[in-house]
Amino acid sequence: MEVKKDILWRVYLCFLGIILLGVMVLGRAVYIQQVQGKYWVGMGDSLHLKYQPIEAERGTIYSEDGNMLSTSVPIFDIYVDFMADGLREKAGKRFKDNIDSLSICMADLFKDKTAAEYKKQLQLAYNNKERYYLLKRKISFDEFKQFRNFPLVRQGRNKSGIIVDPRDKRINPYVLLANRTVGLSRDDSSKNVGLERTYDSLLRGTTGQRLMRYAAGAYMPVEGAEVDPVNGSNIISTIDTYMQDVAENALMKMLVDNNSIHGTAIVMETATGKIKAIANLGQQKNPDGSVKKDKDGNSVYDEDLNYGIGKRTEPGSIFKLATLISLLEDKYVDKNSIVDCEGGAKYFYGLRIKDSHLGAGQITVKDAFLRSSNVAFAKLADQYYHNQPEKFTEHLHKLRLDLPTGVDITASSGNPIIYKPSSKYWHATSIPYMAHGYGELVTPLHMLMVYNAVANNGRMMRPYLVSAIEDYGVVVKQVQPQVLEEKICSAETLVQLKECLKAVVDSTHGTGHKVLFDSVYSISGKTGTAVTALNNKGYNKGNKIYQASFIGYFPSENPKYTMAVVIQNSNESKLIYGADVSGRVFKEISDRIYNHYLSKASLDLPKIPDTLAYNYYGNRNDMQSIFKYLDMTSIDSSNSGYWRTLKMQYNAAMLKMQVTDSTKITYITSDNITPNVSGMGLKDAVYLLENKGFVTSVSGRGRVINQSIAPGQLFKKGQRIVLVLN
Repeated sequence: MEVKKDILWRVYLCFLGIILLGVMVLGRAVYIQQVQGKYWVGMGDSLHLKYQPIEAERGTIYSEDGNMLSTSVPIFDIYVDFMADGLREKAGKRFKDNIDSLSICMADLFKDKTAAEYKKQLQLAYNNKERYYLLKRKISFDEFKQFRNFPLVRQGRNKSGIIVDPRDKRINPYVLLANRTVGLSRDDSSKNVGLERTYDSLLRGTTGQRLMRYAAGAYMPVEGAEVDPVNGSNIISTIDTYMQDVAENALMKMLVDNNSIHGTAIVMETATGKIKAIANLGQQKNPDGSVKKDKDGNSVYDEDLNYGIGKRTEPGSIFKLATLISLLEDKYVDKNSIVDCEGGAKYFYGLRIKDSHLGAGQITVKDAFLRSSNVAFAKLADQYYHNQPEKFTEHLHKLRLDLPTGVDITASSGNPIIYKPSSKYWHATSIPYMAHGYGELVTPLHMLMVYNAVANNGRMMRPYLVSAIEDYGVVVKQVQPQVLEEKICSAETLVQLKECLKAVVDSTHGTGHKVLFDSVYSISGKTGTAVTALNNKGYNKGNKIYQASFIGYFPSENPKYTMAVVIQNSNESKLIYGADVSGRVFKEISDRIYNHYLSKASLDLPKIPDTLAYNYYGNRNDMQSIFKYLDMTSIDSSNSGYWRTLKMQYNAAMLKMQVTDSTKITYITSDNITPNVSGMGLKDAVYLLENKGFVTSVSGRGRVINQSIAPGQLFKKGQRIVLVLN
């Protein structure tokens, strides 16, 4: 009996314990659900839900004439949810019916796999019940347009399981054109360069987000749980694509022909400071350090560094303008003051300075400038500033040569170095060496700003690359020109500066005369040839190379554009001097710009139909051959001479010896009188002009509508004439 009681007691005790445990479990469950429920639901969601960023569409960078310089194009990543209800209903009938045709279409479009391989890939993912299977990455918009019409895909997301994830890819439609200035946009925006970096916050826009749920081993987007991104603003740059193309082509041609190391060409609008073109090209290297060559054996060049804005160097003789401004402003000299060049060589505190062309004696300051005498400017600066060097450096400060340029693009290596008398690097030779362009480091843009200020009647403008910011086609900010210095010098100094700069080209002894004198418009500027060390090995013979420069403006009387061309030659370059290298590039660019934008005749084109029924001028024999081939009647007014004007009259071609209108072809026979070739085809015009001794340059296609030297004007043999065809 006692045993039975003992057993029952133990059973009851166990039963009671189980009841208490159950109550505790139930109570705990109720507590977790009711009291801590929100906490654990949130914890579960945090493990299974996450927000994925949706990148905004990056804004486009345009040229001022409306062309895209950098833009975003859509690319698409394609995923498949193989657990989609519509794909698996009726035992996957829809999938099985379409897999063959879908595989064939994908193989034909992408050409990276066979149809059998695509089918095997799709079948395996279907069998594994993949939820967010990556089918194709980075397909273009054109490919996507075809893909969305493929079998199964065209039935929609719920039935096909196809999930499209659109993204943007950054491209530069013009590839090389201003590539380094426009810049590069990378995933890590801190590594961007150019305008893409400076205006990244505006271009980037505001990122959106998409809610993603973790299920079956993959994150799936939650339908309707998205915050749309705000697209970035568009940037309207100051770049003109025509000028940029001309600048890059002219620079590339010289670099290749002369086997130079690198170069830059910057075109600035004189009145505003707008940078209309900036070309930067550098010689490319192989991994072993050798120069990369193309199939023709020429060096390969690319926009690898912004040499115009971010490459500071010793400027050489183009710096003499700053020295001349100082001397004239302090009234120590005027343009007619006499300076003794001492045969072109002189020692300054134990160091020798010499001119590239020895032999000059006593000449005026103006002659010293146009001949680019190093000795003259070293002597004058040392004479007047040796005991008061602060006065010289104060002038350089007013010219902002020791300050950042203020241009939109940031470049730490573009910060100038102008030593002060208090510097430990200051020596007795500092003044004479700085006076002719050594001992200071500045960028081409710094020097361009000084020359542009002279062209702009003393007003120094901040150079800039962005003229406006747009949101959805509406201008939200217009960037206005900014004056940095209202007057860099007095009006009296300015007159003398302009006369000296013009004499560099116009005077027969000017260093720029040989290359630039024959323009139909006037050019003012300064050449520079600076000796630099090859690979920092010093200036010994065999290690030194030359930096060639030309900075100037045109037309001289009413400057519209100021331009700097700076080229670093190699030890294999055949041409080394500023005029021969950079001057030729300057001339080619300025000719094209003048002809396209500034030539008065080209801006006032006659509004006439371009038809065969209208007047035509050309060679008599050529015309008659055409009429004979076309079986047309032609009536010639004369049996002598080679040139005729053509009119259609009474269904016949009427050829006349010369035009009664005196503005047309009346100056063909005189040897030293410029003929009128308006209306001629290119072949006839070039034949006529070059037989008379002209050197012709041509732009456009069709018939001649404008010539740079007016008919009836006297000309010299070898003079250049520019023809505009349309």
